[in-house]
Amino acid sequence: MLTVGMYLADRYEIVGKVGAGGMSDVYKAMDHILGRNVAIKVLKQEYSEDRNFVTKFRTEAQSAGGLEHPNIVNIYDVGSEEGLHYIVMEYVEGITLKTYIEKKGQLSFKEAVSIAIQVARGIEAAHNKNIIHRDIKPQNIIISTEGKVKVTDFGIARAASANTISSDVMGSVHYASPEQARNGFVDGRSDIYSLGIVMYEMVTGRVPFDGDTTVAVAIQHLQEEMVAPSAYAPNLPISLEKIILKCAQKNPDRRYQTITELLTDLRKALINPDEDFVVIAPLVDNTKTKVISDEEISQIKDGKVITNDFPEETQMPEAGDETEDEYEEDDVEEDSYDDEEEEEGILNPKLDKAVTIAGIVVAVIIVGVIIFLIASIAGGIRFRDKDTQVNTQTESQTDSQTESQDDEEMVAMIDIVGLAQKEAQRQLEAEGFSIFVTGVEESEGESGLVLSQSYNGEPVSKGEMIPYGSTIGVVISGEKAVAIVELDVPYVVGATESNATNTLSSLKLIPNKTYDYSNDIPAGEVISQNPEAGTTVQEGTTVTLVISQGKKSVTVPSVTGKESGTGKTELENAGLTVKVEEAFSDTVKEGTIISQSVAGGKTVSAGTEVTITVSKGSEIVYYSVSFDLNDMDNIPADATKADVSLIGSDGSVILSWNKTDFIPGTPFMISKDGIRGISSGKVKVTWYATDTAEDGTTTDRELSTDTKDIEFTKQQ
Repeated sequence: MLTVGMYLADRYEIVGKVGAGGMSDVYKAMDHILGRNVAIKVLKQEYSEDRNFVTKFRTEAQSAGGLEHPNIVNIYDVGSEEGLHYIVMEYVEGITLKTYIEKKGQLSFKEAVSIAIQVARGIEAAHNKNIIHRDIKPQNIIISTEGKVKVTDFGIARAASANTISSDVMGSVHYASPEQARNGFVDGRSDIYSLGIVMYEMVTGRVPFDGDTTVAVAIQHLQEEMVAPSAYAPNLPISLEKIILKCAQKNPDRRYQTITELLTDLRKALINPDEDFVVIAPLVDNTKTKVISDEEISQIKDGKVITNDFPEETQMPEAGDETEDEYEEDDVEEDSYDDEEEEEGILNPKLDKAVTIAGIVVAVIIVGVIIFLIASIAGGIRFRDKDTQVNTQTESQTDSQTESQDDEEMVAMIDIVGLAQKEAQRQLEAEGFSIFVTGVEESEGESGLVLSQSYNGEPVSKGEMIPYGSTIGVVISGEKAVAIVELDVPYVVGATESNATNTLSSLKLIPNKTYDYSNDIPAGEVISQNPEAGTTVQEGTTVTLVISQGKKSVTVPSVTGKESGTGKTELENAGLTVKVEEAFSDTVKEGTIISQSVAGGKTVSAGTEVTITVSKGSEIVYYSVSFDLNDMDNIPADATKADVSLIGSDGSVILSWNKTDFIPGTPFMISKDGIRGISSGKVKVTWYATDTAEDGTTTDRELSTDTKDIEFTKQQ
């Protein structure tokens, strides 16, 4: 296991562990040569000790290293060091599509198509280089913080599929094609099937086939018809539904034949989502589902489902690259179709042609086997691939060694005994080998030198021919053994960094320091230790200390002028505590932040309280008025009546009386409370006199009009 601060290849500094799978652990690291963050996937110990697996791991990962595309997590480097085998990949900040689907439930049509197009473009780049992914699933699709979609885990499909099914197989089998489930011939159309299942999950929020075991799910892929996605997503356009159904056909011949064809339809669906333009080829026979045999079910239960959590990549076979077993399986499928056609009385010319070709192939194979047997009897000649060397093996070699060497390039072993471990590793890697430390022996001389070299558990000498890419076991010299001293780990939590390390070092314990923020422990003091105090350990044991960096520093965002809810969320997301106050403002809209107590851009400790003042809008003030009409400036002496109006400064009439009786000198009060927002106005009076005729009738005669400005009184 790698720890923070360790270096790989004197170049990659481990920053922290970011994930783990069934076969590997993933670390974030800093590449100090190119000055960038990278992700390093390290094989777990049980797989690192498997020589064949490691060889395929390196070969396939190096092949994937040639892929460069904006929608692929690129592989930068492949290496091994002191028994650790790793690949260095592009580090992408973001979340997996699986997590994104879990958060959103169902994705919209446009979002699903956009993601599918980007994934398909990445797969297309790989297929163009004859590389099949073999494990397309939402867990292997990353959405970066910039919105870019990238496919990850191109790498070692051949190596992983030949090994034990990993702990992540349940996650992979939901997306495995029928031919993968039955361990049949796999090509680019298997990736298309898996992408179809991914699209199904994006638009429905669920996978089409599910069960309690991997076997149950695999059998559903082989036998069950999927529920149409529109059953769970009623508003799904017909174009995308037909695209998904075509991708997920059980017969590869009825799917899209290339990822480029799929891309064309996805782009067309974006433009004409409701157009029914997708054409799905009709079934070859009249049956819907072929029943899986007991033998195939047994194979699935034995773990022959090609799924794993590792980068999976394999070379797409060229014409004629299929194995004999694959031909035989294809022939069985064609024969089954043929029998069904005869039963229905249907003659299929294409099928007839295929059977004829299959017969020719079988005949060629039989002739080849006969020639091989004759040649073996005559001289023990072995036929090898054109790119490998021809070697005559001694009779003492086992059949298993001979068979493996027939398919592998043989290279002469070099002598590394006496070399320093790093120099031995450098020379071995230059010859195409990798190194694995099998043990350390006491030595009076220099430590770290190679004492012996072995291949496949047996000593190997200079000049011996062994397969290219083999792992060479070495025994390294070490210091002479000393008496083991046991002691109890001291309690150093709360101590300063220097005191804690000095205490441990004085007891011959090795302090390993990591750092973390703490709101409670002052900077420079120990937050925790592992092993805990009182644990009995040996001298030289590493004690990991977590040292406080104090409160995490954050930059205060500027929220002045923003809506109060938005500003509060931004401050809280930055790790700050928010206090809200309110105030009236004639210039700032109600609900908008007027000011903040800590200026934007300032660096403070996480958890610092920031007070934001939110506008309540303009303050509403109420006024009152009390005015005696006798205070008017020009009151006629013969006035007996008056039209009275109280008019606000905004022109509104607050009060009015029409020809009210008035006797000069007698109080006539104009009073009004609760005048909203108006602080002044005027009193307007029209004076009248009353005339009496000889017959006793009266008339009102207008005398004059008078106005007077007055100030209102602010109410408390």
